[in-house]
Amino acid sequence: MTADKHAASLWVSLMGSQVRMVKGKQYKHRVIEAGEGDALILIHGVGSSAELFARNVMPLAEHFHVYAIDALYHGYSTLEPYDSGLRVRVQADAILDFMDAEGIQWAHFEGESMGAGMAFDIGMRYPERSGKMIFNSGSFYVSFKREFEAGPEADLLVPICQESVNNFSRDTVRKRMEYLVASPDHLTDDLVDVQYKLYQDPAIFESMRKVYGVSAPRPRLLFYEEEEAATFKPESLVMWTDRNQGASPELGEYLASRIGGGAQYVLIKNAAHWPQWEQPEEHNRVVTDFLLGKM
Repeated sequence: MTADKHAASLWVSLMGSQVRMVKGKQYKHRVIEAGEGDALILIHGVGSSAELFARNVMPLAEHFHVYAIDALYHGYSTLEPYDSGLRVRVQADAILDFMDAEGIQWAHFEGESMGAGMAFDIGMRYPERSGKMIFNSGSFYVSFKREFEAGPEADLLVPICQESVNNFSRDTVRKRMEYLVASPDHLTDDLVDVQYKLYQDPAIFESMRKVYGVSAPRPRLLFYEEEEAATFKPESLVMWTDRNQGASPELGEYLASRIGGGAQYVLIKNAAHWPQWEQPEEHNRVVTDFLLGKM
């Protein structure tokens, strides 16, 4: 199925799941949850929320106990105090806080963009708590020794994100989201409505201003050198796309070759930064097969 305006609403897709708040020792966490079996934690990218996995939770819940989580500083999870210096590290620690609160000893992870950095950091520091890892459309957590040519619109993301809060409207929120998909018709009105509604909350809005580097310094996002990434222990998969702005399939393949002596690699076509939303059937098949050892 290709995401389009005729697709089922995200809340129809999520029927059978539950949305709840989890109180950890340090943080509160909002999760969309379904299924039984091994835990699978889904972590979205910057500026988004757990709803980015609306088309994945129930299909994946046929095999796993799925938790799509609002990352720290996002959605209805804890927003304060904001750490601009070590944002991703603190966000990763918050995932562990959630796991402790739920009594989850270890979990599989899929992290998309910012979420990939969080998952990678957890796998580096706590391999005993990490099952298999899927890194979806994000590479900032490894500092490459070689350079890759950026696409013509690669430098637009930060300004577009900042515009969505500097000149907040449904149109500027949608424009930010359109940058992250291969075609504007891959978005649905209800997905835009979710993000627009979240940003209307004053506390979430102020947190987004910090996350986007408007009212707080932009964070240092590079954590690990290639030599460190090569020591990564959990079995991993790099999921890339053919339309990822400024991050070519060549970059994705190179990333896979740097992780733990070589991660598996898969390319999803007709998708940009959100393959889990844009090409959900292929995404869900790949994730399931990888986690069940069928790849």
